Amino acid sequence: MKKKTTIYDIAAKLGLTAATVSRALNNNTKISFNTRKLVLETALEMNYEQNKLALALKSGKSYNVGVIVPRIDSNFFSSVIRGIEEELYPKGYHVIICQTHNQENIENEKINSLVNVQVDGILMSISNANLEANKGLNKLLKNKKTPLVFFDRKKDIKGISSVTIDDFKGGYDATKHLLDQGCKRIAHLSNDRNFEIFRNRYLGYRQALLDNGIEFDESLVIETQSNVQDGRRAARLLLDMEAPPDAIFSSSDFAALGAIQEIKESGFNIPEDMCVVGFSNEPFTRFMELTTISTVDQFPLDMGRKAAQVFLEEVGHTEDVKTTQNIVLTPELIVRRSSSKK
Repeated sequence: MKKKTTIYDIAAKLGLTAATVSRALNNNTKISFNTRKLVLETALEMNYEQNKLALALKSGKSYNVGVIVPRIDSNFFSSVIRGIEEELYPKGYHVIICQTHNQENIENEKINSLVNVQVDGILMSISNANLEANKGLNKLLKNKKTPLVFFDRKKDIKGISSVTIDDFKGGYDATKHLLDQGCKRIAHLSNDRNFEIFRNRYLGYRQALLDNGIEFDESLVIETQSNVQDGRRAARLLLDMEAPPDAIFSSSDFAALGAIQEIKESGFNIPEDMCVVGFSNEPFTRFMELTTISTVDQFPLDMGRKAAQVFLEEVGHTEDVKTTQNIVLTPELIVRRSSSKK
């Protein structure tokens, strides 16, 4: 059996003490950057593997971080996870990914499981907007032993940091763009407005109408799920109206795609007869063969990195100097064929 490389082997090769190698491997800033870099490069060359159990016993850390998302089969959440991993992995952390499928009981189970395996923190996008009913989250908040950072979908809780985007601005900018294209009767495919992100997109849409002299019409707001089938259903309801809309702003790219499919199959042209703007900048929106989809970019990679940075800052401070951060990223409207008349 091949002998495992130890810190003593690395120390002997570099002419350093084992203590210096150990500190360098644990990113101790008392060791110079060049020495840390040399030790890490040598450790990689020699296939050194740190003993995580010994490290955990010594530091009181597991070096595992839980990430909870409603679903991972979307570019948005998978990109957030990638950003988190890119930020945490170089610091020695491993990420445990959990998805809840937007179900309260599964979310509770995932939180409890992560706490039981003693993760060093949880980064979370909630699946249940009703905080009172979320037993797992309430238990986590009460014990205060496991740091928590919200991203994207959050609840405003004193002492809990979050990283989100300005969903109000995203909704406002998307609607203003449609108005600038000459659209006057703009529908909105909303989602569960008990969630702050969807409520703010709706409020941004509504405010843009009011600011531009367009009377708000509640009948043009259709609640949908973030999937293609529901987008088709909503578009059918809108097309069956006595006075159909001339544009749709959807809170979801998937619902926007479904709406476009239904509109085209009904014999209407996009954007000539109806403009459509989605939300999230999923990859398929720019690869549609004939009708690329206008959308709002949420910068999920940046969101993941920021959430991980907030976690690292929190675990690096003692409880009495910990500061709560509520970071709000700025979204960007991306105009493509589905809404470009001019």
